[in-house]
Order: sequence, then C-alpha cells, then structure tokens
Amino acid sequence: MPGLWPWPSFSVGRPPGISMTARAPPPMTSIRQMTHPVRRPTMTANTSLFPELSVPKVAIYARYSSDNQRAASIEDQMRLCREAAEREGWKVEACYQDSAVSGASLIRPGIQKLMEAAMEGKFNILVAEALDRLSRDQEDIAGLYKRLSFAGVRIITLSEGEINNLHIGLKGTMNALFLKDLADKTRRGLRGRVEQGKSGGGLTYGYDVIKKFDKKGEKLTGERKVNKKEAEVVIRIMTDYANGIPPLKIATALNEEKVPSPSGKGWGQSTINGNAKRGTGILNNELYIGRMVWNRLRYVKDPDTGKRISRLNPPEEHVIQEVPELRIVDDELWHKVKTRQQGLRLHQKPRKPYAFRDARRPKHLLSGLLKCGRCKGIYIGASQGYFGCSTRLNKGTCDNHHYVKYSRLEDVILDGLRCNLMKPEYFRGFCDAFTKEMNRIKQQESSQLSGHRRELHACGKSIARLIDVIKRGHESEAIMEELETPEARKKDLSRRVSQGERPAPLLHPKMADVYHERLDALYDNLQDPKTQILAVEVLRSLIDYIELQPIDEVLHARIHGDFSNLYQFMQKQKVLISQGDKDLSLDLVAGAGFKRKL
Repeated sequence: MPGLWPWPSFSVGRPPGISMTARAPPPMTSIRQMTHPVRRPTMTANTSLFPELSVPKVAIYARYSSDNQRAASIEDQMRLCREAAEREGWKVEACYQDSAVSGASLIRPGIQKLMEAAMEGKFNILVAEALDRLSRDQEDIAGLYKRLSFAGVRIITLSEGEINNLHIGLKGTMNALFLKDLADKTRRGLRGRVEQGKSGGGLTYGYDVIKKFDKKGEKLTGERKVNKKEAEVVIRIMTDYANGIPPLKIATALNEEKVPSPSGKGWGQSTINGNAKRGTGILNNELYIGRMVWNRLRYVKDPDTGKRISRLNPPEEHVIQEVPELRIVDDELWHKVKTRQQGLRLHQKPRKPYAFRDARRPKHLLSGLLKCGRCKGIYIGASQGYFGCSTRLNKGTCDNHHYVKYSRLEDVILDGLRCNLMKPEYFRGFCDAFTKEMNRIKQQESSQLSGHRRELHACGKSIARLIDVIKRGHESEAIMEELETPEARKKDLSRRVSQGERPAPLLHPKMADVYHERLDALYDNLQDPKTQILAVEVLRSLIDYIELQPIDEVLHARIHGDFSNLYQFMQKQKVLISQGDKDLSLDLVAGAGFKRKL
C-alpha cells in the first residue's frame, strides 16, 4: 500500500572527507500510524499505543461554508473520509453534513444530530477532513471535544490525525484568528468599494444591478442604476406621506394594486416607516437623495442562538459617499418627509425610565403566542383591549376580520388548560414519553458503565503496583506524584459507576391528582402579584403557539405545545423529558365570547 507522503533521502552537513546520509522515517500508510507513531518494543511493555476496538463504529461529518463554495465539496469530503475508513477496515455507520452553513456556530442541524447520536453510543470514532469542518469557534470546538470524549468518541481528521487537547487549543485559536482576519479583509475591501461610489452589498429598492465585465472578462461588481418603475413607487410613497396619508393606508393601497414590494411578501407599515436611527425603511433611506451611507450598523452573532444581531455604530464610523447619479427624490420632498416625521415624534409620549426593562418582558400573558389561522400572522393589540391579526392591521391583505377581547381570550385559554390538559389520553401520552426517555437514558448509561468498570479495575491494579513499590522501600516524590493520577481517576470512575447503578425514577401512582393540584396553584399564582412573573414564565414555557382560526363567524383556539415539560414544573427539578411529542395539541372551541364585537 503506498504511503500518504513521499519520504526522500537527503544529505546533511558534514566535515570534509566524511560521508553521511540521513533518511526520513518510513512512509505512514494509515491513520493509526499517522496518529500514533511506532515505538521500539520492549519485553514488558505493550507495544500498541492505539488499542484495537472490538467493534469500531465510525461516523463521518462534512461541511462547506457558503454558496461561494461548490456543493460537491460535501461529496469530496465524504469520499476522502470513507476511503480512509476503508483502509483501516472500519465500518461507516452514519454520515452527517451541513451545507452552506458557517462553522462559527453550532446551530447546525447536521452537527446537532451527530451529537445526539454520539450521546446514544451509536459510534465511537468520528472522522472529518479537518478540525475546522466541525467548528471554527474556540468555545464550540472545546465543548464538542469535551462532550465527545465523555461519550467515548475519538475524533480523527485527515489533516491533523487523532485530535487531542493540543489540537483543540492551537487549532481553535488559529481558526478563530482566521475568521477575524477574513472579516477585517472583507470590510476593508467593501469600504474601498463604497469610497469609489460602488455598492457595499445588497440591492436597495428602486435600483437595478448593472452587469459589466472588464477587459479580462471578469465581472465588475457594485454598479447600480435607477429602476424607473420602482423609483415612481418611491416618489409616490414619499409624496403621500408628506401629504399626511398614514403608512398603513399607503401600504394597503399598494397591496390592493398588487404593486410588488421589496421583499415580495406585500407592503407593510414597517416597510415604509422603518427605523430613522438605523436608516431603514423607504422614508429614511438617504440613497434616494444621492447619499450613500455605509457602516451605519454592525452585526454580531448571539453565542446562544447563533443569530446575527444588528447594532448601531457611532456616527464618526459611518462612511458617507455622494452618488448624485442615483438620486430619486428631490431635496424639497425629502425635507417635507423629515419635517412630518419630526412633528409626529414630538407628539409621542416619552418612554418610562425603565421601559427598556419592561420591553424585555411580555406585556400580556399570551403576547407573541397568538397566531392567525388564515395567514399565520401574529395577533397583536388593536385598541381598547382587543387583539387582531397583525397582517390585516399592518398590510390589509388578510381576510380574518375577527377581533377578540383579550381578557376573555385569556380566561378561556387558562380554563381550557386547567380542565382539559389532564384528560386520560394526554396523561397516557406523557407517561409513554417519560418511560421512553428514561429507557433511552438507562440504555446509554449501561453502554458506558461497562467501560467505566473495566477502567476502574485497571486503575485499582495500577494503584496496587505502586503501593507495592512503596512498601518495598522505594518511596520517592516521583512515585507519590504518579500515584495521585490513578487515585483521582479511580475516585471519578467510582462516582460514575455508582450513579449509573441507581434505578430509574418511577411515576407516582397519583401523579394525575398532583397535576390537577399544581395546575390550580399555577392559576392562583397568576393572580398574585408576588408570584405572577414566575408563573407567567412557567406557563409560557409550556405553549409553542395558539392558533386562532375563524370558522362560521366563531374563533376556534388550538393550543400547540410540548406538554411533557409539565413534569419539570411538577417536580421542581431538572429531569430530561422527550422533546419529540409535539403533537399533543389541545382544541378549544371558544363559543360566543369569541364572536366579533359589532
């Protein structure tokens, strides 16, 4: 079998008259040889530093970052990893992949499925092309390594070999520096384009991309021109707003005339109003007066959700470039729009000193959970305590004209939960989910328990040998230090073995009665100002969303939620419950109280 790399002979420096030739190490033909170099065997030591696994179960992971890379990159990575596994005689159990997803976050479906399978003991070797395919984030790659090591899974890459703590520290730092350097270079390049009057990215409504090529046939980017048809819409919106027409009426009229919107999903108030400070919305885009503003916002990634969050940059960091050829709106009309915006802003009520804190907490118990059954839009506050479909209120494109009194809606939802949630079919579903999850956890722990017992036995023998040496009078600092390692490991393994031998918790025979008592208590806590905040958080955690569907002039409420989480509320402790039983939805017909108030 040919080696992975050629190993040529080479000559080294020598005194005159002396011939000396050195030869590089022999070729490495496998991952095992690459990751664990062969040492000179002795009579007493075990010559294998890479112990053979009785049943090597291999998983392969591949990823490519963006649409700029070839989709075939996934297949190439899979093929190389599969060939490496075949050379070792390993059987590939599963393959996981993520396409066009950044490695700076773990919010990836492929890597999440991989981690679930690892924790269930479905494989014990993970093969990838390189460590950065798993993650480029220092925190994430360290967490992956720690969790996979705990599950007894070794990581082997074609580039680095078998991964250890040194790889995690050094490669993790290098990958993070690569991302930062790439971001800095990208921003530097974009700034240069903007200072030349070219677009810094994205296509603003009212403009078209100009397709040009240089003398070498390469595509020129950043060129824009005015789209006359869309420019007329921009001028119409600006004129209507300056003449006192509210953004909602403007949006409704555009939707009725089927004028295409920037997003293609219909016009809304926010499309027109936007945010003045951020320069978003038709009314605030300075490009319409021939003024390009770049770097107004910066984007940071939430480490928990992986989502990009926009934040305002200080004005001194803005890059402003005049582009008179892209002007659509004259200064007179722009001034009228800004004057009306300023006048409306002066009439707004000032925010409370702690409004930022209140904004983080839902104003109502069911805020953000109510969805329209027709268009899937959110139900929001309309006026005088009534809620209605946001799509109808903001765009006028939904035919759901039913408004509901919020206080009546909340009472019906709470009563329905309290009276119907503990029907026998729901309780049986919870019991089945609980039993299934407990069996899965127990099976996973059992597969790890045998390995812990074997290692515990080996630690005991190692400690006994060292104690025997000390008894013979060979005590030294080195021996005492060497004794500390197996003793600490033995203590840790003993704890894990004892935890693994504990029986799984059993369902209480009167759990249904306890459920009713606790649900009644939750309802009472919602009325008590001292416990209201915590009770609201508990109840909202049980509900995914509430669908309000108008049928024959009556609103029907359907609650969707993961009601297996009720066990956590009941026991007041962290117990893993299956998250898969999402089909436990509750249908509640609201009755006359949900009819539109005429």
